[in-house]
Amino acid sequence: MDFPDVLRRRQMVRSYTDQPVADDALDRIVGAVRRAPSAGFSQGYRLVVVTDPGLRQKAADIAEARYVELGFPRWIASAPVHIYVATREASYHERYGGEDVRPGWSEIPWPVPFWWFDCGALFMLLQLAAINEGLGTGFVSSVYTDELSALADVVDLPADVSLTGIITIGHEDRSKRMPVPPNAARRKPLDDVVQWRR
Repeated sequence: MDFPDVLRRRQMVRSYTDQPVADDALDRIVGAVRRAPSAGFSQGYRLVVVTDPGLRQKAADIAEARYVELGFPRWIASAPVHIYVATREASYHERYGGEDVRPGWSEIPWPVPFWWFDCGALFMLLQLAAINEGLGTGFVSSVYTDELSALADVVDLPADVSLTGIITIGHEDRSKRMPVPPNAARRKPLDDVVQWRR
């Protein structure tokens, strides 16, 4: 697929068919982590790939509780693949404080927490890789600490690894697309978000 086509297809999917994702396609998608940028080449991101239906349902039960209360249909467990995107902050402190990088270095404030920034970049890379395979993707996370902790517990993330969210991957069920609410945000004009200094 050409890159402009991949970009055109980039959207969040909330309905999937029961068709499984081919192993070789999933290998290529997950393999994109090797090309992901990371500050100082810290490589603090961690992935957990889940295809087990029971674990997918556990995640859905946690993540959809508030969602369903608002009247939205369930969809998370229907995605045949969940990829947990997480980060190990300590990897960045270790890398930036390592003697091979900065001898005598001491900890400094981090005005931009690179570990979160890198996870966002990795998410987009994984999403585009999945789209290139002809698949749809969604994203599940929470603004509630207890929900994020519960989701992390589903896959036994280590204590020093923090979950950013879960990418859902599968074949989109176009017959079940959710209607766009009338008050949904629309894309802003380019001039509202881009400035030029020529």
